[in-house]
Amino acid sequence: MSSDHGLPIPENRIIVGFGGVGVDLLATVATFPKPDSKNRTTDFKVQGGGNTGNALTCAARLGLKPRIISKIANDPQGRALVEELEAEGIDTSFIVISKEGTTPFSYIIIDNQTKTRTCIFTEGYPKMIPEDLPQSSLLSALDGAKLAYFDVRMPETALVIAHEAFIRKIPILIDVERPREGLDELLPLTDYLICSEKFPQAWTGASTIPRALVSIMLKLPRLKFVIANLGKDGCIMLEQHADESPLLEEVDIDSTLESLAKGKDDSTTMPTSIASSVTRFTAEGIGSVYGRLYIGTAEKIPDSQIIDTTGAGDAFVGAILYAICANLDPRIMLTLASYVAAANCKALGARKGLPYRTDPYVASFAPRW
Repeated sequence: MSSDHGLPIPENRIIVGFGGVGVDLLATVATFPKPDSKNRTTDFKVQGGGNTGNALTCAARLGLKPRIISKIANDPQGRALVEELEAEGIDTSFIVISKEGTTPFSYIIIDNQTKTRTCIFTEGYPKMIPEDLPQSSLLSALDGAKLAYFDVRMPETALVIAHEAFIRKIPILIDVERPREGLDELLPLTDYLICSEKFPQAWTGASTIPRALVSIMLKLPRLKFVIANLGKDGCIMLEQHADESPLLEEVDIDSTLESLAKGKDDSTTMPTSIASSVTRFTAEGIGSVYGRLYIGTAEKIPDSQIIDTTGAGDAFVGAILYAICANLDPRIMLTLASYVAAANCKALGARKGLPYRTDPYVASFAPRW
């Protein structure tokens, strides 16, 4: 990897992302409006959004060279989106542009009092279908890629792209907020899974998140790791190890998580991470997996510094994409991702607060590698 005064640049930094892009209309208000009332904004911005557009923007700022596959309309919003992505160094040549229709957009209301955001999403038209992406374009998009990313939007097309990536032995990372159409077909092809706090139990029916992570690993044996993003409460990651030792004692995964949590340093405001030893984790009634469990803490941000949480999860994913390409130690990966997500909460919109690889705190990780 090459380096200067920022994060090291991986030898192969080409990634491909497929999924949602759109326009965010961000309105900041003193308090969330009551029904049938009028309110004034304290700030208003129009910015690019969408899970894939946001995550790839983050990855580009950290030093990767993303290619994006998606679909927009040939309207002012769509053209502005392409210009914004290109300005970040993202290859937009695989975006399908419809002559007619509407580019996706979201109304986002940011409540200054509760520090919450409410999104109202309007789908674009027409939707992307597999026929929109010729085989030659797909092969060009995947050529030389280190990693493929999906946000589980437009499932028919996502599955076509994922199958081609799988055939070409390109690792696949999926970011999922909730069970979606086509997800069960995509997951068996997946190498890395990042999900929301509610997804593991919703998808598996397990009684706790750690038990659900064991269930996910057993259902998806290709997975190298699964991360449950807990927002301001940090994250939990289960990493699978292939080499099993018959001498290792089985340990209950819920108990392990409780023990790890006791080791958190509550005196620090910056993100940290803690790892268990490699062992066989059991979940009663579900089974067992051999691996390592991690806790990642979130940065403690004073309320006065929180501007907008829009896109924090996408920022987290973007940093994980970089970390995989850079072969980072998982503890460093989780710490970096948590910092990047927190930094994004200190500005309005999903992208404005994303740090660059030369950010002093981000760059300070470099000597550790």
